[in-house]
Amino acid sequence: MKKALSIATALVVLGVAGSASAQDTPAFHCEPGETYYMNVMMSGIEYWKPVYEMFEQAAHQLGCEAEFTGTPEYDVNKQLTSFEQVLVRSPAGILLHPMNPDPFVEPINRATANGTPVVTFAADSPNSNRVAYVTSDNNREGRAAADAIAEAMGGKGTYAVLENPGQDNHDRRVKAFIQRMKDKWPDMTLAGRAITNQDPNKAYQAVSSLAQAHPDLGAVFMPEATSAIGASQAALEADQNIKVMCVDVNAKVLDLIKAGDMFGAINPNQGIQGYMGFMALFLAAHPGLIDPMNDYKRTGKNPFSFPLLDNGFSMVTPENADDFRWNEYKARRDG
Repeated sequence: MKKALSIATALVVLGVAGSASAQDTPAFHCEPGETYYMNVMMSGIEYWKPVYEMFEQAAHQLGCEAEFTGTPEYDVNKQLTSFEQVLVRSPAGILLHPMNPDPFVEPINRATANGTPVVTFAADSPNSNRVAYVTSDNNREGRAAADAIAEAMGGKGTYAVLENPGQDNHDRRVKAFIQRMKDKWPDMTLAGRAITNQDPNKAYQAVSSLAQAHPDLGAVFMPEATSAIGASQAALEADQNIKVMCVDVNAKVLDLIKAGDMFGAINPNQGIQGYMGFMALFLAAHPGLIDPMNDYKRTGKNPFSFPLLDNGFSMVTPENADDFRWNEYKARRDG
């Protein structure tokens, strides 16, 4: 009986669709085979999963196809190669997390010139012709982290930072963090800076060395989650009550925060990044949907573009850490 009802329903739908004119087709809908890609560096990072989950949902809601691509290495040349491999597939659009801004200027501009819009997310290539940038405010994240640490330390103490020079969003977070300490918390002293490039072993060694050199070290901040694993281990072994804080989370970081072995983390709203990133790409790929009151017809420029969409962020603490677990989120989404 259920099977018969399903077939009857399908025939009704097909009959309605068959009798409808082309004008009845929803404007916000993809053509068959219209595919949008998400391209990242270090494709195994857990951060990308909820971003792509909502990127894919937005695609399916509009009858589009979505694909995830990237490279497993922290290597800008390998990500550039993966980006070029996507271009060969004639994508409708690309949501891109560029490892470094400048190397991607030429390929983004070439893609755009050939009719493939590019939207950046979480990290930008501001000198390129990307049509939009979706991110949490990296400067606001750095300032919020500085305030949280300084307040917890009573506004006085010594701190250090771990960093990954050259990655735009990470550089902004670190710079904002240090500047906030200088401007608002003058009694907070910077003990040192160490380059870890998202390597937990380098982070472990860096924090161990910093703790030995500065017995009064009270906090360490880093702009990503991978380094936090090594940093927190070194902090625990140093037994100096060092508050470790990062941006982004993964399962291990959440475990550490929940157990009280890490001070906390700031997590961008990844799902909003993915969803709004897709919507921006779709609108850029379908400029006929938009007719703004400007000179786009005279200049020939795509009428859809915006410099920044802030997806917001959350402060992760022991109390709410479980709300950011990927497995539970995915199970809920699949259910």
